[in-house]
Amino acid sequence: MIIELNDTTSTQIQKRLIQAREEGGAVALGRVLTFLIHTDGAKEEKVIQAANDASREHPMRIVVISEPASDSDTPGLDAEIRLGGDAGASEVVILRPTGQGDNYLAGLVNGLLLPDAPVVTWWPDQCPDCMADTELGQISQRRILDSLEMGSGLHGLESVAKGYRPGDTDLAWSRITGWRTQLAATLDYLDVTRVDSARVAGVPDNPSVMLLAGWLGLTLGHDVSVDATAPMGIGGVHEVVLVTDGGEVRLTREDDHTVELSVPNQPDFSLFLPRRPLASLLAEELRRLAPDTVYGDVLTGGLRWVRRAD
Repeated sequence: MIIELNDTTSTQIQKRLIQAREEGGAVALGRVLTFLIHTDGAKEEKVIQAANDASREHPMRIVVISEPASDSDTPGLDAEIRLGGDAGASEVVILRPTGQGDNYLAGLVNGLLLPDAPVVTWWPDQCPDCMADTELGQISQRRILDSLEMGSGLHGLESVAKGYRPGDTDLAWSRITGWRTQLAATLDYLDVTRVDSARVAGVPDNPSVMLLAGWLGLTLGHDVSVDATAPMGIGGVHEVVLVTDGGEVRLTREDDHTVELSVPNQPDFSLFLPRRPLASLLAEELRRLAPDTVYGDVLTGGLRWVRRAD
């Protein structure tokens, strides 16, 4: 069900949401959080679809503040409500404000927040200087950005680090969860006691490459070389090489689904490590409402160990 509301208010939207639920016989039970999305409108449907897919694991109310470019100076608000099959396992409210002044976002969404439920905010195509200081950030327990959209690699991450507050996270960090898990498991399996050097190779200026190198540097306590090269068609991290006291450990991406693991004195073999869709990355972050302290440590202290390869 899709309900269009033109020239409306937050109060009218909430009333219409309750009315539609009563008319349809649906009861909004089990909603675990309110998920706010602040977007410029260009990727509206893409981010809504990702949030809908993530809602199958985390039933929630999704509130999208979509701000397309507009020359209108007259304050106004159009909205769209999606329920049932058009909203996955969630309720979706899309707000399209025009002609608003500064400091209006909190007032726009406050009446739509689920009572006694946590609030998470996602900026899919922008990065405020400090997410926690924004109006939406101040009412959120978790704040999500995607530094890949910034397109400036290590320099962009250093800018993000300046505005970091506990509760912030980055989908570029979520993209390397599998790499970190596999590397840690491999080193434990081999019973390695010393790593003499480490190298991460991948797409130039990809923030996931830099974050993985920063995590390794923080874990190992020494510099990690970043080789900004990758074969055509390989996105993000391509390879990690660790020179240990027991020999060289190499983890190399073969395709979108597998990586090859090479360890001393054993045959090479393939591991399942798929590239994950946007919805899977969001679902991972929505499982954790407490601050991700490892991400915070890497962002604020691990990047100093990253060194570009000559």
